[in-house]
Amino acid sequence: MAAPSEWPSCQDFSEFQEVLRLMRQIDDRIIHELNTSLPTASFAGKIDASARCKELYLSLKKAHTSRDKAIKTCINQSYSAVNRLREERNKDKDNLTLIKQLRKEQTNLKLMQSELNVEEVINDRSWKVFRDRCRIHYKPETDL
Repeated sequence: MAAPSEWPSCQDFSEFQEVLRLMRQIDDRIIHELNTSLPTASFAGKIDASARCKELYLSLKKAHTSRDKAIKTCINQSYSAVNRLREERNKDKDNLTLIKQLRKEQTNLKLMQSELNVEEVINDRSWKVFRDRCRIHYKPETDL
């Protein structure tokens, strides 16, 4: 469930969302992962739940950090493009092509910023499920 090898393209929002969707697979499968890897009371001695929870914690943390970095990188790129286009528009206010490009880039920026909210919801859900199932077996050094 590792992140895909390719970094998301910030130019095409659909492609960006698709790469994020692939990067979010660990969060989508966390309940299944916990159900299949943590033992019930009758199998408690056969599986090291503490090690499994720690492994899952580290995977989640890595995935969340990677996605956060990807989203923020794209937001910064889009923000820079919006500022550049605004400066160009201020020099040439009658250029319709430039105005359309600026609007498109502003929309792209807003969509990417909204992904931060989506990311927060996904992360909160995953950490809640993790805490519910692993709180007995593993306590991370930092708060979730």
